[in-house]
Amino acid sequence: MHVHTFLGGHSTGTFEELIAAANANELDFVVMTEHFDKAYDTSALTLNGVYGKTLFINGQEVDTNDGGRFLLLPGTPESPAFAKMDSRSFLAKIHSEGRLAVNNYPDRNRSGVTDFDGIEAYSLHINAKAANPLTAVPDLLWSFPAYSETTIASFLRRNDDYLARYDAIAAEKRLLLTAGADAHSNKGYYLIADDEGNRHFGIKIDPYETIFRIVRMHVLLESGTPVTRESIIEALRKGHAFAGFDVLGDTSGFSFWAENLGVQGQPPATAGGTDSERAGRRIMGDEIALTNGVKLHAAAPLSARFVLFRNGAIMQEFRGSSEFTINIDKAGTYRVEGYLDQLGAPFDRAPWIMSNPIYVR
Repeated sequence: MHVHTFLGGHSTGTFEELIAAANANELDFVVMTEHFDKAYDTSALTLNGVYGKTLFINGQEVDTNDGGRFLLLPGTPESPAFAKMDSRSFLAKIHSEGRLAVNNYPDRNRSGVTDFDGIEAYSLHINAKAANPLTAVPDLLWSFPAYSETTIASFLRRNDDYLARYDAIAAEKRLLLTAGADAHSNKGYYLIADDEGNRHFGIKIDPYETIFRIVRMHVLLESGTPVTRESIIEALRKGHAFAGFDVLGDTSGFSFWAENLGVQGQPPATAGGTDSERAGRRIMGDEIALTNGVKLHAAAPLSARFVLFRNGAIMQEFRGSSEFTINIDKAGTYRVEGYLDQLGAPFDRAPWIMSNPIYVR
């Protein structure tokens, strides 16, 4: 999620480079977030549809007049006008049209409005800007050419501020948590370059192919559901997703779900709904009634240190296993972060997994 090309400025990335990188990484989908332009509709001109192995979704990055910045899915030709609107009016309009808005740069939002659908709780771009140049530059010169992904991973850190803002709102309402690559493919330094795009004797720090290996959104679809723009946006709307820092280890297969404690600890089956609902389960993004208690489960493809949060506060940690189970008897917003402590410093300071919550009511 959160990808730019030359269309919206601030980037030199081409469609050809982007498609090749997405296909090489075997990505199922890429959410485009071109900046708006007053002269033309970037949502119509960007990639939208399937190219090779990858579905591209034509989102945009838009501004409001009270400091709001949002990733809009899908985009709209009306996006330039949003810069003259306040956040509340903007959100009311796009929601009436069935669109999705994720607040990125939440620290800049002066409106106090929380009607958006999600928060970008981690941004690779913001993380990179926070790196100490005294240590970053030597690492980039020495290590990056041979170990590009590992070098970038050494600077990954948990964004405590953004996550605290997310947790404060998610304790009161359902809210999507996302992590954004904010991929621009615009950080390169060369001794020789020309206007035709030829570059020699230099280094490109953020090519799409490299950035796409760092942090990804994993979306959960009902079995048999095709991967389309509509199905991906709907899954994100429901919070059926988690963020994986796949550069540290493939997070595919992570799951976090809840079951009601019924008679003799057996979860009651329910008629209708999704496969999980019929089995008495609720997955990330869902609500579940507390009733006689709730059992939370998490499982990952690697052994990790799992941190369980309730309403943004650490409730319990689980170490040395690829899964955990816990019974809870309090309502709240529960989510999980996973850490690969076995990797050692500095990689143990970055989350490996950030789940969306399960809301126990």
